[in-house]
Amino acid sequence: MASFSELINQEVPVLVDFKADWCQPCKMMAPVLKQVKQNFKDQIKIIKIDIDKNPSVAQKYGIRGVPTLILFKNGHEVWKQSGVLQVNQINSIINSHL
Repeated sequence: MASFSELINQEVPVLVDFKADWCQPCKMMAPVLKQVKQNFKDQIKIIKIDIDKNPSVAQKYGIRGVPTLILFKNGHEVWKQSGVLQVNQINSIINSHL
């Protein structure tokens, strides 16, 4: 399995969904991210990180609440936002970084 830094250091933008199993808003993000993935196909990668299973990664990126989305491009954080977002909001953010 690839390390987190290997995952985010790709040519393709990587959207990371920091989540937790106990988090209701995180569950609301699942169908939203599924739609985003359908919209962009292979133009982006979406990975989910459970903050309870990966506390060091969550701490490194200053995750204070879930859900938090971070968009990485070539390993660099280009956008970060907490809370539930709509498909069109995420789409426009990703489009601006493609």
